[in-house]
Amino acid sequence: MDPLTRILIRLAQWHRNPPSRRWVRIAVVTLILVAVIVAIEELVGWPDWLRTERVPIRRI
Repeated sequence: MDPLTRILIRLAQWHRNPPSRRWVRIAVVTLILVAVIVAIEELVGWPDWLRTERVPIRRI
């Protein structure tokens, strides 16, 4: 099924049965937290101690 069709079907279902206020609040808070984390990462950068480094594979 086309992704746009899926989105439109989901929106129609939400229109008929809207989510509870609690669910909407949880979703909004989650989106705000994600936006804050992304903004901090973009503005400040990623700390060196959180970067991953490839470890060479030791074959025995």
